[in-house]
Amino acid sequence: MDLISDDAALAARRLRSGGVVAIPTETVYGLAACADDPAAVRRMYALKGRPADHPSIVHVADIDHLDGWAVLDADGPAAVLAAACWPGPLTLLLTRGPRVADAVTGGRPTVGIRVPAHPLTTAVLRDLGRGLAAPSANRFGRVSPTTAAHVVADLGGLLDPTRDLVLDGGPCPVGVESTIVDCTVDPPQVLRPGGIPTEDVARLLDGALAPAAGPSRAAGMLTSHYAPRCRIHLTDDRAAAETLGRSLATEGSSVRVLDRTDDLVAAARALYADLRAADDDRVDDLVVVLPGPRGLGHALRDRLTKAAAAPAG
Repeated sequence: MDLISDDAALAARRLRSGGVVAIPTETVYGLAACADDPAAVRRMYALKGRPADHPSIVHVADIDHLDGWAVLDADGPAAVLAAACWPGPLTLLLTRGPRVADAVTGGRPTVGIRVPAHPLTTAVLRDLGRGLAAPSANRFGRVSPTTAAHVVADLGGLLDPTRDLVLDGGPCPVGVESTIVDCTVDPPQVLRPGGIPTEDVARLLDGALAPAAGPSRAAGMLTSHYAPRCRIHLTDDRAAAETLGRSLATEGSSVRVLDRTDDLVAAARALYADLRAADDDRVDDLVVVLPGPRGLGHALRDRLTKAAAAPAG
């Protein structure tokens, strides 16, 4: 039986029966289980190797499907952001509703909620009429997947083709995960920069926005994450990258220099494919030029800094 399909109705049936389905979104592929099915969520976590206390984001079809999943103040900042950015790459941390399994939130009183902007996944969500807990469809801490082939490479040997599925929706057009904004604090905090630039969030909230503070409470907040097997080195400009690359090469290392700072949209779309290509080509050291902290540069700097913090291998 084939593991990959583009049949949204089949994906909904697999999920309804307690299966796990890799779903395409505009950001990255997610590994989904019904968010009100604790057994399915626990199996999804086990397939990823994800710690049980690390929360997942719940995906819903649209803002009208929030009932039971989260509490959204119609007059608060979350409503402003939802109206402007959904469907799209924005996750709102809200007070959780009664339908969310404890396994999704790690027992926390809050839950991350997102309305993804991908037609196949929207069709799945509408068919199901339920929320989907869906972290990225890769082994925990490793490079996120932006194609169905990436999912199969990471998890294909662990998924059961008789009960699970990889829903192929093509390459992800954004390429980095959603921006996460904690709307349970005042002012709201950006917990993870992502596909909606921080400057745009601040503009929508008239500047009432703060950087992350306090304990880890949402996906992507760990210091080390998104890691390839090769070593990542970060520099601020191309000249420094070339100098470092030559130095590493003289030590017998296979080195690649990556500089996509001229087009941040293309850089975000290609980031995880670039990291995977370095591993596929057996590169030992990848020297990356960091973009400036503006627009999608915030998300790129976050992902690359966390990738560089992880031990190689």
